[in-house]
Amino acid sequence: MAERDLDRPVRAKPSHPHDSARLHVSGLARYADDVAEPADMLHLAFGQSSQAHARITSMDLDAVRAAPGVVAVFTAADIPGVNDVSPVAGDDRLLADGEVLYVGQAVFLVAANSQMAARRAARLGRIDYEPLPALLDIAAAQAAGSRIEPTQRMARGDVEPALAAAPFSITGGFDIGGQDHFYLEGQVAVATPGEDGQMHILSSTQHPSEVQHLVAHMLHCSSADVTVEVRRMGGAFGGKETQAALFAGAAALVAHRTGRPAKFRCDRDDDMAMTGKRHAFRIGYDVGFDARGQVLALKLRLASRCGATVDLSPAINDRAMFHADNCYYLPAVEIVSERLKTNTVSDTAFRGFGGPQGMIAIERIIDDVAAHLGLDPLDVRTINLYRPGRDVTPYGMTIVDNIAPQIIDRVRADARYDARSREIAAFNAGSPVIRKGIALTPVKFGISFTTTHLNQAGALVLVYADGSIQINHGGTEMGQGLYIKVAQVVADVFAVPIDRVRITATRTDKVPNTSATAASSGADLNGLAAYNAAMTIRERLTAFAARTFDCAIDDVHFTPDGVIAGQESLSFAQLCRKAHIGRISLASTGYYATPDIAYDRAAHKGRPFYYFAYGAAVSEVAVDLLTGEHKVLQVDIIHDVGRSLNPAIDTGQIEGGFLQGQGWLTTEELVFDDKGRLLTHSPATYKIPTASDRPLRMTISLWDGENVQPTINRSKAVGEPPFMLAISVFSALARAIASVAPDKRALPSLSAPATPERILRAVREHRAQ
Repeated sequence: MAERDLDRPVRAKPSHPHDSARLHVSGLARYADDVAEPADMLHLAFGQSSQAHARITSMDLDAVRAAPGVVAVFTAADIPGVNDVSPVAGDDRLLADGEVLYVGQAVFLVAANSQMAARRAARLGRIDYEPLPALLDIAAAQAAGSRIEPTQRMARGDVEPALAAAPFSITGGFDIGGQDHFYLEGQVAVATPGEDGQMHILSSTQHPSEVQHLVAHMLHCSSADVTVEVRRMGGAFGGKETQAALFAGAAALVAHRTGRPAKFRCDRDDDMAMTGKRHAFRIGYDVGFDARGQVLALKLRLASRCGATVDLSPAINDRAMFHADNCYYLPAVEIVSERLKTNTVSDTAFRGFGGPQGMIAIERIIDDVAAHLGLDPLDVRTINLYRPGRDVTPYGMTIVDNIAPQIIDRVRADARYDARSREIAAFNAGSPVIRKGIALTPVKFGISFTTTHLNQAGALVLVYADGSIQINHGGTEMGQGLYIKVAQVVADVFAVPIDRVRITATRTDKVPNTSATAASSGADLNGLAAYNAAMTIRERLTAFAARTFDCAIDDVHFTPDGVIAGQESLSFAQLCRKAHIGRISLASTGYYATPDIAYDRAAHKGRPFYYFAYGAAVSEVAVDLLTGEHKVLQVDIIHDVGRSLNPAIDTGQIEGGFLQGQGWLTTEELVFDDKGRLLTHSPATYKIPTASDRPLRMTISLWDGENVQPTINRSKAVGEPPFMLAISVFSALARAIASVAPDKRALPSLSAPATPERILRAVREHRAQ
């Protein structure tokens, strides 16, 4: 049998374009909303709660039912099975049942002949409420002791004595805002009833299997009766991991009750009001350190707004704790994490999954230490880095692949950090209005689902007698290039051109019980599952060729020029045709489960990650002291993707991740009023980064290295880690503001996002200190 060599690289050639690139730019890529609608299609809209917390005392829907175009109206009483669209806790209702928990919660469901008719009718419902106390922010939830689960604690060493003995100490804190996913394609699902109670659902979801299982429970049928299909999404970023189930469930309920196909295409304003966000955090800390800036003790307090239901908040907040060390060794540390229940839409997964909030906390602390001592923050960062003998995380995992020091040194030199720091200091000394700042921040991001059982994947590979290949796997394509990466892996196994490989839509009736495409693990998991399936077929073909041409198995080789079997040479298609005639199976499933990971959540100890991805960025900014506006002038990035499966795709992910992180920290602000209503619920009021916000000069380099773990091609994940490179922008803004009072040994008070208003306030307060 041919040896399964995971180190065998994808053949060296220029990066393949995204498999749907031509379709994207030509407008031919089909999304769920592009599928032709049958004449009897129903369109849906929710009647939503106007209260943040209240009991429903009565509901009059007669005007809704009588509205033009309305075919049916449904409430919780019409659900045949379980009224649940939650990932774990069972507390997310498809339709509110007696009590509402946040403004915008779905209360009833309208099915009409057009989307506009459904939306207009949904506004005619008359609901009477008995208001209940509502907790709308972190402070209110803390005061009330309102939590989704008990407060968690991760610790190492004896923090209190170490803090008391430290030569220097600081107490500080700041706030971090939430973030809307703002995917270009909104939430959408199309449900089509089949024969004998079966249901087919086109869903824009990162987690087809979860949608399948929840719909089956809701309809009181088996998972085998429900098929969920996803060809592509127009962005997701975590916002379609759990949130898509609400809209798929609604479409399935209507299709089940009416026998007609049903589509839910959510309006953008409703989408933003009804779906979860990145968790907002309040950070507090006490840090002790020496004259060099080395951290000796840290008490870190992380309090997050989780929203009205559990969703994925426990795991998200756990990951914030995991990344509160970033690249730094903390000899005595206590991390306390409060998970607060509020009467706002339940916050959910978002690129980085809590990691960004934990990571910016420690980077802000390092900046504070440096300001207090009058040192360059990069020197303080360097002295605190993990290194041999100081390489165990607060949760007890030993770091065996630490390349952060080398990456930092490289980008420091390549970006001329030291020289530019001096130039910026000279510029600031002579500039009364515009001030500049520069910062270098690193990233160490753990790769794996921290819920261990999710680290598994399956794939189905079919080789046809003409030598063409079809792949199906459990991963979903949301624009990140997963499909083309997996196609490259399979093409390489058989040494065929990539155009011989057809990637098919993710479907729950082909690969069952899949995990969400999340945690940056899509290529790691599905790539190896597809590799294992393809290798099974290649081994069959190898054995067949050896028998057919009377040669040793080791003398059978798959090459770009064809298959060589001893003295014989034939094309891959010819071998497949012979194998089919010879009754050799050319289909195989493949499976992969990440090894060597385990985590004891009760003790907060273990190895939750298979490996770490590293990176570092230097960002230079300019701030207008009169308006508070800023510009990112230059960004230099070196990022570690191991031995890249596709350098062009990976570089695009790094750039996109950085810009999205920049938006989180500078422009994207979620504003709720005192009634719990989201005021920033459209592009008119919510500012995502645009082309004009991209740095004027941006260089991205891939680190020349490989994964120490035997991942596919020794590659590393790239989806989430680059997001946190943008913390360098926030740190650079703080340094620019600090320049207004350069003799003060203090870090300006600045919370995220650093909007012009917050920057002006920070400038004023720093001058007045």
